[in-house]
Amino acid sequence: MLKITNAVKTFSAGTPNEHKALDGLSIHLEKGEFVTIVGSNGAGKSTLFNAICGNFLLDSGRIELEGKDISFMKEHKRAAFIGRVFQDPMKGTAPNITIEENLALAFSRSRSGPLGIAVRKSDRDFFAEALSEFGMGLEDRMKTKVGLLSGGQRQVVTLLMCTLVTPKLLLLDEHTAALDPATAEKVMEITNNIVNRNKITTMMITHNMNSALKTGTRTIMMDSGEIILDTSGEERDKMTLDDLLKMYSLKKNKEFANDRMLLN
Repeated sequence: MLKITNAVKTFSAGTPNEHKALDGLSIHLEKGEFVTIVGSNGAGKSTLFNAICGNFLLDSGRIELEGKDISFMKEHKRAAFIGRVFQDPMKGTAPNITIEENLALAFSRSRSGPLGIAVRKSDRDFFAEALSEFGMGLEDRMKTKVGLLSGGQRQVVTLLMCTLVTPKLLLLDEHTAALDPATAEKVMEITNNIVNRNKITTMMITHNMNSALKTGTRTIMMDSGEIILDTSGEERDKMTLDDLLKMYSLKKNKEFANDRMLLN
């Protein structure tokens, strides 16, 4: 479904600040897989997402989605079938227009013609029904400007915007990290419901390593632009946090160091 082959990306090449963010990385996801990604700061996790979304072109390597080479496809064209939710709740929505207008803008991607925020009654009913499933009362606030919502509410709106038209691939870039624990748990519950119901192929970056082992179907660990651990199935089901950290230490011959890592 998603196939990345020998992806290489170097920033500031030929300067004292040269940094190889992706170092020959390869990965293959089957349709419907939910992969969690962990790794220290600077491991290349967000760079991987940026490469998939087309924020920049790879120095070398290939990205294929459903058998189609998208390595040189423009970012705005990839956005039509790749959804992404960022860590910052301020990203992904337009704060000065209403919830229903944000949703209409996202929904218009599924139609031919220019993007627009005109809201038809049938669309409004559809949006309200979708929002009501989240149990946050947002269906009663569709005329509210998104900038007035809480962080958790904005993330839910962004998540719905990314999945109203089911994407081929959903990228979750630490999308609960900026939320308080109770809200993060609620947003994660909503995320799992959407992903499972629609069988969306998903990749999620997280610093919560316990969550990484409990969420989805597969966990990979990155370090220095490479995948150093890839576990799924029974092996992953039996793995503990200590096991994960020990495997990292064995492969890299060093302790896992990350001041943002959450253990609970």
